[in-house]
Amino acid sequence: MTAKTELYEQDFYHWTQDQAAQLRARAWHALDIEHLAEEIESLGRSERFAIESHLINLLTHLLKYRYDPATEPRRLWRLSIRHARREIAKRAQGSLQQYPAQYLPLAYLQARKDAADAIDIPLTTFPATCPWTAERILEEDFYPES
Repeated sequence: MTAKTELYEQDFYHWTQDQAAQLRARAWHALDIEHLAEEIESLGRSERFAIESHLINLLTHLLKYRYDPATEPRRLWRLSIRHARREIAKRAQGSLQQYPAQYLPLAYLQARKDAADAIDIPLTTFPATCPWTAERILEEDFYPES
């Protein structure tokens, strides 16, 4: 095991700081290339996973907003909806710009189940496929009315 690998496995934070310093110093020989590549790929996956998570949350709250017969806590749902939209907008940039639309069908299936459990109504209450486009659900002022 090399010293670089040992540091990576024993003190990840220290490894990140050391590798950043080596990059800034252009000390190419001191870089842990294999682990750096792995971590960079992981960062990309994390962005995609964050979009997925926020999209499921957004859809869950839109479904609850639309189908829950209760009049409260709509204010809290609106806050959750706005938060999810902001988080998706921050991450869905560049090559991930179309990812919300691509992931929408899978996200909707999960959100549909989550919403049914959250408000304790039958799953069949909700449409089988998402009734909104990705563009629509990401619109700042879109709140589906019953």
